[in-house]
Amino acid sequence: MSTSTTRGRRATHLRSSTPNPLHTDGAVLGLRRLIVPTRVGNIVVRTGREADERSSRSAGTVPTVYLHGAAGSWTTWTPLLAASDLGESPLSNVILIDLPGWGESGDARGIDDVESLSAAIVEVVGALGYSQFSLVGHSLGGLIALDIASRFREQTLGVTLISASGIGVIDAIRHPLRGGLALPGFAGMLAVMRLLSTWDAAGRALARGVARVGLMRAFTAPLFASEVDDSAVAAFADEVRPASFAHAARIAGEYEVRTWTGIACPVRSVRGSRDVFAGERDAAQLTELIDDFHEVRVPDAGHFANIERPDAVLDAMSRQNSQ
Repeated sequence: MSTSTTRGRRATHLRSSTPNPLHTDGAVLGLRRLIVPTRVGNIVVRTGREADERSSRSAGTVPTVYLHGAAGSWTTWTPLLAASDLGESPLSNVILIDLPGWGESGDARGIDDVESLSAAIVEVVGALGYSQFSLVGHSLGGLIALDIASRFREQTLGVTLISASGIGVIDAIRHPLRGGLALPGFAGMLAVMRLLSTWDAAGRALARGVARVGLMRAFTAPLFASEVDDSAVAAFADEVRPASFAHAARIAGEYEVRTWTGIACPVRSVRGSRDVFAGERDAAQLTELIDDFHEVRVPDAGHFANIERPDAVLDAMSRQNSQ
C-alpha cells in the first residue's frame, strides 16, 4: 500500500473524530514504538511516517524531532499530526520522544542539567541513523530544543517553538516571590509540585482521584484559552508527576540562557496570547539572543497551541521549512 493511500485512509478516520483529541495508539497515525538505550537510560520514541517509502536515511532524509513539555508525553503532538493529515502536506519523518521522567521513558534522576538531556536526545537521533534534524519543542521541550540548537549547530537545521519556557519561567523558579508575581499560574503549579514531590506516588494518585471526580478540567482550565477534548485533560492527569516536575524545574532554574547566542539556524515561535506561563520579556530576550528569530502570537490559544490551534503551529513549521 502506498504512503499516500495510507494517509488518505488515516485522514478519513480522523475527520470523524472529536476535534483535536490526543491519540494513544501510534499506529493510527503511522507510528511505531522503539526503545533506545542512552547514557541516561532507556528513552522511548514513536517514529515513522516516512515521506517516501523508497527513500533511505543514507539518501539524506532529515527527520523532525518533537520534544514535549513537563507533564506531557509523545501524545501531546498527536493533534498536530492529525491536523496535518487533513491538509495537503502531512507531517513526515517524525521522531516523537518521551523525555526522561515522562511517558514511558525512564526517570530523570540521573540527569543533572539541561546539557545532559540535550546530549541524550541527540544520541537517540543518531541511534536511529540520522546526522541532521529539525526540532519542535513545547514548553520545557522548547527550552531543550534551543539548547540542542546552540550546542549541536551543524546537526540542527531549524527550530519551531510552541510556548517555550523562557526567562519568565526561569525567573519564577529562581525567585519565587518576584517571578511568581509575574507568572502566578506557573508559580502556583510549581509550589504544588514541589510540595507533592516528596510523596510522588501519592501526588500522582491524588491527580488521578481529582480526575475521577471530574475536577481536573477546572484545574487545567488556565492552561487553555478554549474548551479542549477530554483526552487532553486525561493525559494531563496521567502525566502529573510531582518529582519529575520539581526536578525539571531545578535544572531549568540553573540554566544559562545566554547559551542561545550560539544558535545559527532559524527559530520560529508560536505563543498563545493567553499563555499563563509566558513572561513579558520572553520574546524580547529571544529576539536579542537569536539572530534569526520570529514569533507569532495566536489570539485564541493558551499554553498548548499545538492542541488548541494546530493550524497556527503547522503554518509556523511550513514557514520554517521554506527558509
